[in-house]
Amino acid sequence: MIISVKSKGNLCKFKDYLFAQMSSDTNDAAKVECTDQPGKNEELTGVRKWVSENLLLIVTLLGVAIGIATGFGLRSLQLSESSIVMISYPGELFMRILKLIILPLIISSLIAGSASLNARLNGRIALRTLVYFFLTSVTNAILGVILATVIHPGDQGLKISIEKEMAPNKKKGLVLDSLLDLGRNIVADNIFQATFQQAHTDYVNGTERRFNMETGESEVHNVIAREIKYRLGTNTLGIVFFCLIFGTILGTLGQRAKVVIDFFSVIFEVIMKMVNGVIWLTPVGISSVIAGKILSVSDVALVISQLGWFIATVIFGVFLYQLIIMQLIYFVFVGKNPFKFYVGLIQGTVTAFATASTAAALPVTFTLMDEKVKVDQRVTRFVLPIGCNINMDGTALFIAVASIFIAQMNGVQLGIGELVTVCFTSTAASFSSASVPSAALVLLLMVLSAIDTPDQDVSLLFAVDWLVDRFRTTNNMLGDCYAAAVVEKLSKKELMACDAIQELSTGFDNHISSNNLDKDLEPTEIVIQSFPNGATN
Repeated sequence: MIISVKSKGNLCKFKDYLFAQMSSDTNDAAKVECTDQPGKNEELTGVRKWVSENLLLIVTLLGVAIGIATGFGLRSLQLSESSIVMISYPGELFMRILKLIILPLIISSLIAGSASLNARLNGRIALRTLVYFFLTSVTNAILGVILATVIHPGDQGLKISIEKEMAPNKKKGLVLDSLLDLGRNIVADNIFQATFQQAHTDYVNGTERRFNMETGESEVHNVIAREIKYRLGTNTLGIVFFCLIFGTILGTLGQRAKVVIDFFSVIFEVIMKMVNGVIWLTPVGISSVIAGKILSVSDVALVISQLGWFIATVIFGVFLYQLIIMQLIYFVFVGKNPFKFYVGLIQGTVTAFATASTAAALPVTFTLMDEKVKVDQRVTRFVLPIGCNINMDGTALFIAVASIFIAQMNGVQLGIGELVTVCFTSTAASFSSASVPSAALVLLLMVLSAIDTPDQDVSLLFAVDWLVDRFRTTNNMLGDCYAAAVVEKLSKKELMACDAIQELSTGFDNHISSNNLDKDLEPTEIVIQSFPNGATN
């Protein structure tokens, strides 16, 4: 007997089960058939699995879309400042949570990561990382110069009269000052102060009394004095440097340091579990941040119409580097499909875009590198915290394009020498920039002074920096991730050797412990005597 059940899904399975039970109870050899198509079930299962694995990414992208739609949709209502603050408030809390996690995450990851490797391997990884960051920053600066020269986004017709925001008679910062501040922050004089203050060079207006030989009287002269001051903000560079040295030396102490290493490893695991919970707030936080930012901009259409070519040049450079140059680097050095790696980092890219900070996106980046793209934890713990502070590929690109853009607006002709200067000063400035929003605009003033270009039009870029900053931040974040993958590949032999040494060390320690245990058992050795017929007593 054949029973045909024309149904789908769970109903079909339920009927199959009932008919099968009836057939078995009556000892009837019934053959149960279902006309449901198994191909569709498998296809639906595959779709559900993909949605389940990428649910966070889907809702995050949905949050971005809702934020953009909400921002532009509510602009016509001309909301009050208080209303905009309330819309931005969830995003503000989300940013504060991410920033709360950053410092313990960096400290625990660097100490645990550097301690898990030997000092020689730490040095090699650090050297490869720094060389990679330098070369990619130079590449971005050169790319920015080429694009700005070819596209020519600047036009003297766009120049409008604006007030100079810098105070008169106040000396501008120099690239040299920025580099010296970089060194001062790397070598912090107080590790506790580094958690909330950074050193920086400032120029202040003052007076100086001088003696006039002709009149025989003292005169008061206005002078500009250079001072080293401290400003609020975490000195992450100093903390990174201290943790690297601390962790490297800790790794040389052997078993005596095991408790301390385990302590920081457990802290890292706890922080990452916190991240796994916080990360689900991303869709709401990102939607709030984007909507609030769009509502706070005075006139988006006017800004885009005036600076559209500049915005397009920077964004085109960002995607050209991400989709072609970066993928080529990954394929050449790693030898795998680069776009699969790129797609695995989309969640981090969206977070970096929304927060405009590589440091704020660092917790999410760690999760993706460990769980999605599977890069060695020892390398990611080492490379990512360093990269989020000194690797500013997008910033180098932006500064190069912005420098030439402002020169073109003012009718300044730049020769080969000036273009080379833009490349190197943009690279140097990007290394000394902090991983906070809009830091590039401050460094842009220094680069303009190096090529003798008027800087009064820099304030024009403040109107679009909220948008451009987000695109260049994605370059910075992805650059850190690709650097970790390349460094892992270049250091594969050393990592395998380190694993072998650790296995031998663990085996030796277990052998010693076993021998000590045998010695402890010798006084109470158990003797088994044999008896006929296999009996024992």
